[in-house]
Amino acid sequence: MAERAALDAFWMPEQPRQAAGPFGDSGLEVRERAFGPGHIPMRIPTFTPHTLRELLAGLRQKRADLLAERPVIDIIETIGRAARRLTTPGEQYYDELAGILPELTGYSRPMIEIGLERMGAGWKADGLRAALEDEFGVLEVLDDFQPRPTGGMQRAFGPPLTVHVFSGNIPGVSVSSLIRALCVKSASFGKTAAGEPYFAVCFARALAEEDAELASCLAVGYWPGGSEDLEAVAFSEAGAVIAYGSDEAVGDIACRVPPRVRFLGYPNRVGAALVSRNALSRKAARQLAENAARDVVTFDQQGCVSPHTIYIEAGGAVSPLEYAEYLAEALDGLSREIPRGAMTPGESALIHQLRAHAEIRGATVLASEQGTEWTVIVEERAQFEPSPLNRVIQVRSVDDLGEAVSALDKVGAHLQTVAIAGKGDQVKALAGQLGAVGATRVVPIGEAAWPTPHWHHDGRFQFMDLVRFVDLETGP
Repeated sequence: MAERAALDAFWMPEQPRQAAGPFGDSGLEVRERAFGPGHIPMRIPTFTPHTLRELLAGLRQKRADLLAERPVIDIIETIGRAARRLTTPGEQYYDELAGILPELTGYSRPMIEIGLERMGAGWKADGLRAALEDEFGVLEVLDDFQPRPTGGMQRAFGPPLTVHVFSGNIPGVSVSSLIRALCVKSASFGKTAAGEPYFAVCFARALAEEDAELASCLAVGYWPGGSEDLEAVAFSEAGAVIAYGSDEAVGDIACRVPPRVRFLGYPNRVGAALVSRNALSRKAARQLAENAARDVVTFDQQGCVSPHTIYIEAGGAVSPLEYAEYLAEALDGLSREIPRGAMTPGESALIHQLRAHAEIRGATVLASEQGTEWTVIVEERAQFEPSPLNRVIQVRSVDDLGEAVSALDKVGAHLQTVAIAGKGDQVKALAGQLGAVGATRVVPIGEAAWPTPHWHHDGRFQFMDLVRFVDLETGP
């Protein structure tokens, strides 16, 4: 078998051949490394603090020359055309990502294909425009001064350079982050993760085929975690830093970003689901279980939107145990439609251990016949416990959903998405209670995994949190 050619796991803006430095005549120094369960050979740049500082300075200049005065509508339409190359079956980049990402991430190809379709919906020009208008009112506030309802005028300016520190758990989040920065006319450097170093590179390549000037305002590269000398340069040169990852990783970065630099951190979050007895009719229960199973299966619960526990209100036409059996049946069917991703021996051992401990304390355990493909643990208690992920879902029977809200209150700031099945005003009332204890997104069961383009990620603005407003007071 022929040896696989190494892929370039970086994107750098083209520099004039006469330019001095590592990106001019001498070329970019790279080395090879294998990534992912498939041990994909990839070429990564070898940065020094000096070469990184030169690159970031070049990005800021590109932004000043090519991006700062460009109409935002032109930017989002160009992004939309590039995104189509990533999300349309038969297109070169779609086929490349659908083939490579399973080997890089361990997710099954069907899961990657669903992710490309659903996440890509938020990268279309119409979706981006709606999201920007939802936050700013009018797009043109990013282009020129616009009237304020209270008098005077205002204009929004994005940072000259945004540095992104990506995590590798969910493919595509890196692309969303780069897109948001471009929409506010910020150049970007994306530091990729070992778990997924390639998606953002493909986006930059697709963007370059649509518009080389716009793509020249991006750079994407990888260096090993713990390279504090490089991160010190990146953070000091940035106007904004966006970081994704564990609580510890995001907290560490926050401590090292200079106070003058805007910092947006997205650490660990968890999700849950609530099912009212009023929603558990015989007719609806199976579909609700199917919808919940899809929320669990999506990216094997690795996302911050994924449910860890489902609370079922007792007293409905379908009991919590019956609902759990429907859920187990749905998970079993989906295990063939969307196979679970690759597992380490340690992850499998943890699930076996969790099943055994649950049985010892008297819980009902419904599980895949072979291996650890899926697990449903059913108990009559409200306590929230984080799942070990990989399609392990806990079903809690409660007498009243108020018990579930009280249990989720203890999750606090780590709570993000809560999916609800209820009737009438009950959903709105529960959403208010959940918002008060920390939830930032309440959705129907089955839609937890796919936020809309205009969602408030972790309760914040996606675009406005990046910009600085300038007020023009026009006098009496």
